[in-house]
Amino acid sequence: MSGEPEQLAEGTLISHLLELRDRLLRAFLAVIVAFVPIAFFSNEVFTLVAQPLIDKLPAGSSLIATSVISPFMTPFKLAFFVALFAAMPYVLYQVWAFVAPGLYRHEKRFALPLLVSSIILFYAGVAFAYFAVFPVMFDFFASTTPAGVRMMTDITSYMDFVLTMFLCFGLAFEVPVIVVLLVLTGLVKVDKLAEIRGYVLIGIFVIAAILTPPDAISQTIMAVPMYLLYEGGLLMARLMQRMRSKTAEA
Repeated sequence: MSGEPEQLAEGTLISHLLELRDRLLRAFLAVIVAFVPIAFFSNEVFTLVAQPLIDKLPAGSSLIATSVISPFMTPFKLAFFVALFAAMPYVLYQVWAFVAPGLYRHEKRFALPLLVSSIILFYAGVAFAYFAVFPVMFDFFASTTPAGVRMMTDITSYMDFVLTMFLCFGLAFEVPVIVVLLVLTGLVKVDKLAEIRGYVLIGIFVIAAILTPPDAISQTIMAVPMYLLYEGGLLMARLMQRMRSKTAEA
């Protein structure tokens, strides 16, 4: 009957540990399955990732390898991170499948859209960094190179920099999800978040200055989308709060 309280599935500690093991194993296998073909084309993958910098290098310059093993190991490591990136939806699905039985129906109704939104926003942040930020950033760096200095970047340093930027922009695009979670959990009210938007804007620029290279262009390119996503998160939070109120009334 609809009036009866919803019962959650229960299990022993051993059964939960066994299920956790199975979920982790499936996630690991998914990464390995994605890694095998990507590793075969690891050099091509590295060239694709390095293309925004290659296009902006001055004539006669190129990426360099300062270690004997870096021409092999750097693309190989990058292939693993690309495989993890590609398999992340399935990995997060395994996390969801493990957690979902412990959630009530109304909690699932909000948790699943937030999970899907967080995945899409993370990918959007990475794509924004690659297509919008990197060309502008590398063009700025190449144009400010002092006279007598040839810009020749080590491939390992470039990979570390790119992965860090991908992670930063991916997490930065999670702002709407964070705002919605803060509101739905009752930690902060939407009206309060709207009142302090000026302080939030300052904080976003400070965070962008820390996460991006020390130039105003990169900082602005990251801060502006973050603030727009913050406003979008406020709008989403208001809509989901109204949906929750209507559900409670029903």
